[in-house]
Amino acid sequence: MAGDQLNVLNALDVAKTQWYHFTAIIIAGMGFFTDAYDLFCISLVTKLLGRIYYHVDGSVKPGTLPPNVSAAVNGVAFCGTLAGQLFFGWLGDKLGRKKVYGMTLMVMVLCSIASGLSFGSTPKTVMTTLCFFRFWLGFGIGGDYPLSATIMSEYANKKTRGAFIAAVFAMQGFGILTGGIFAIIVSAAFEAKFPSPAYQVDALGSTIPQADYVWRIILMVGALPAAMTYYSRSKMPETARYTALVAKDAKLAASNMSKVLQVEIEAEQQKSEDKSNSFGLFSKEFMKRHGLHLLGTTSTWFLLDIAFYSQNLFQKDIFSAIGWIPPAQTMNAIQEVFKIARAQTLIALCSTVPGYWFTVAFIDVIGRFAIQMMGFFFMTVFMFALAIPYDHWTHKENRIGFVVMYSLTFFFANFGPNATTFVVPAEIFPARFRSTCHGISAASGKLGAMVGAFGFLYLAQSPDKNKTEHGYPPGIGVKNSLIVLGVVNLLGMVFTLLVPESKGKSLEEMSGENEQNDEGSSTSNNNSNNTVPTA
Repeated sequence: MAGDQLNVLNALDVAKTQWYHFTAIIIAGMGFFTDAYDLFCISLVTKLLGRIYYHVDGSVKPGTLPPNVSAAVNGVAFCGTLAGQLFFGWLGDKLGRKKVYGMTLMVMVLCSIASGLSFGSTPKTVMTTLCFFRFWLGFGIGGDYPLSATIMSEYANKKTRGAFIAAVFAMQGFGILTGGIFAIIVSAAFEAKFPSPAYQVDALGSTIPQADYVWRIILMVGALPAAMTYYSRSKMPETARYTALVAKDAKLAASNMSKVLQVEIEAEQQKSEDKSNSFGLFSKEFMKRHGLHLLGTTSTWFLLDIAFYSQNLFQKDIFSAIGWIPPAQTMNAIQEVFKIARAQTLIALCSTVPGYWFTVAFIDVIGRFAIQMMGFFFMTVFMFALAIPYDHWTHKENRIGFVVMYSLTFFFANFGPNATTFVVPAEIFPARFRSTCHGISAASGKLGAMVGAFGFLYLAQSPDKNKTEHGYPPGIGVKNSLIVLGVVNLLGMVFTLLVPESKGKSLEEMSGENEQNDEGSSTSNNNSNNTVPTA
């Protein structure tokens, strides 16, 4: 295969795992750490925002965000993320991975800080400011998806590539965990310094004026990890695959990678570009070679995120239903933040974080396809197991069983499609479209996240209009919502059949970039099959 492949790319493929691989994981992973912190920390403070800005005098329950405001606050970052994935994905193929990589971090740092500031003090101006900056925060976060995955896949060797890309994504777990732990610390500190009575004792006094700082601090701290990795990102060289295959400068690629790998790589003449291999994105040739692959990566990510984000967003409602979080009126505002954060941290610690790292451990052993299929299968099973006897789970004595099943669903989302849908699009498309195609797949996922987040805010409401939350129309209830999610996961299994297995193969072999021309393609395939050891 080295005959078909540039020396520098071959050197990357067979390189031993070394220190630079780990620094790349940390530099790319800190972006994901920040992404997860920023996207998920909003769910820790939405109830607090309702108490501060939407208090109704004389109401039995504390104020809550109106449905449209709640949907906007929770979902506007997803809209930004979707736009960012498409824009920065395309830009990463146009200008190069490195040039665009620092931009996304700067956007994240500035918007994290700005989302904790408000222009004005009325509920409308505070929420508008928050939504505006969270949209642009999402835009920066969106850029991190295609770029981090592409950079990691292009730096890695073929034997452990899956584990490296999955490790970048797994930093999300730590981001969610850190968000929960930080919210616990902040709320505990404020509660100790400014104790206040429960809502039912003193409705106005239960929300202290200082509570307004709590949500701002939690949101603004998201800027720190991103700011800390900015310098390291600016020092990373452009990936060899982009330099050699897209910018067509094999010499520079060889010299860059010689420094990084600390071995001498012989620079070689750039091979003349073959016309049969210069098709455009969405051309007839692209659709013939990669159309079904793109359908597979976009549909599975879309379906996964419907289930994944709807679970995450009605997580706190499930905790209330099973009694982990007491009724709102029995707590003051800060205690409620503490209880929600504690419940989310427990779930992250027990299921979310381990799930990600199981994928890292096994992805290059059993392959992407098997992990994705297994994950969707178990998510389907557990969703139906929660939904069908739902009334059984609501009894006090069965709560622990419910939480265990619920945690297992999360575990198999992360030791399953949540990680593999991120890894595979970075491996199976040609270098000149890699970042764009990953961005398209990720944006499709975010579309699913919006369906999950917005759709299920309404769907999970009780069918009895007297039991719905303030301002919401009756829905189909939690039980039926869980059944719908089970069906979504089942569809995920079906569409997984379109996704090819990339374990142990070089990126050029997966994307067909080694094929010199149509006549020579079969020889080149034979060559590569003979010389590529599968992991």
